[in-house]
Amino acid sequence: MVLRSFIDRWVDFVVADPASTSGDQMNEAPLSPQQTAEWVRGRMSASDRALRWLGMQVLQVAPGRAVLQMTVGEQMLNGHDICHGGLITTLADSAFAYACNSYNELTVASGFAVDLLAPGRLGDVLTATCHEVSKAGRTGVYDCEVRNQSGQRIAVFRGRSYTLKGKPAVAG
Repeated sequence: MVLRSFIDRWVDFVVADPASTSGDQMNEAPLSPQQTAEWVRGRMSASDRALRWLGMQVLQVAPGRAVLQMTVGEQMLNGHDICHGGLITTLADSAFAYACNSYNELTVASGFAVDLLAPGRLGDVLTATCHEVSKAGRTGVYDCEVRNQSGQRIAVFRGRSYTLKGKPAVAG
């Protein structure tokens, strides 16, 4: 109950200002699950400052799925001249966010685990592919894999989600 109360308060704090939704509202006619996922992607990415800051691109979305990409830049390198593990994790976490919010139900991470398997290097194009493993009630489990442009597995990520029923992921 404490977790639910905390998440509800957190969501009330971070939900976008309704004034920012004008001009691009969801149609009155019901959307297909794929159309909903694409609509959510457009609305989320328009206000996703971390996505822009890291130069991530949302390549694909579908119900319970997302593919994001990021090129490792100079500013992403740590003291060992490899991509900081936290930034690889951020890419996977972002793919997780787009996958679990694709139903337009406000969903947040309740936790995740990540294993870094190989380094990302300057100029690498990292692709995070995320898919839903299980979704029941308010909770879900999503697996993400991060690979470089050669197909080498860089990281694996498992995210656990919590959905706030009755609250849309994006307003409109």
